[in-house]
Amino acid sequence: MRAFVAQFARFGLVGLVGLAVDVGIFNILRATVLSPEALHEGPVIAKVVSTSVAIAVNWLGNRYFTFRGRRRTHWLREAVEFAIVSVGGLLIALGCLWVSHYALGFTSVLADNVSTNVVGLALGTAFRFTFYRLWVFGGHRAAAPDEEEPDAHDADAKPTSLAPAPAGD
Repeated sequence: MRAFVAQFARFGLVGLVGLAVDVGIFNILRATVLSPEALHEGPVIAKVVSTSVAIAVNWLGNRYFTFRGRRRTHWLREAVEFAIVSVGGLLIALGCLWVSHYALGFTSVLADNVSTNVVGLALGTAFRFTFYRLWVFGGHRAAAPDEEEPDAHDADAKPTSLAPAPAGD
């Protein structure tokens, strides 16, 4: 249980950095080139752009900090799976924004931020943590023993070598 709580705390720290990136970019875009006055779909496009940048930041943070002992050498596959789960979280946040902004008519900056960065974030966070932990960085998905990347934080990790063992061993 202690390991789970520590992992969840690391996930939260990475998420806070991603949130700052997401909210910052979203509000800058929404206030400038993607304002509703400049482009009707501006807030939704701003959210897609800001979340896409935050996804990249979060993948790096989760790969090298939260789930560092579970990352795989096949980083591209891991990144694609991470992106798939992250897009699921994005769709949750976009759904909340769309319902609030277009269906309910709450079009203020505050309403857009509450719907996407509070309600959407809470729902999306639960979704992402569950699928990152079980699928993307799941224990069953770890690299095979001959593929593992030694973890600098794991005292028992031994680097693997492709060189043959010295004779006599």
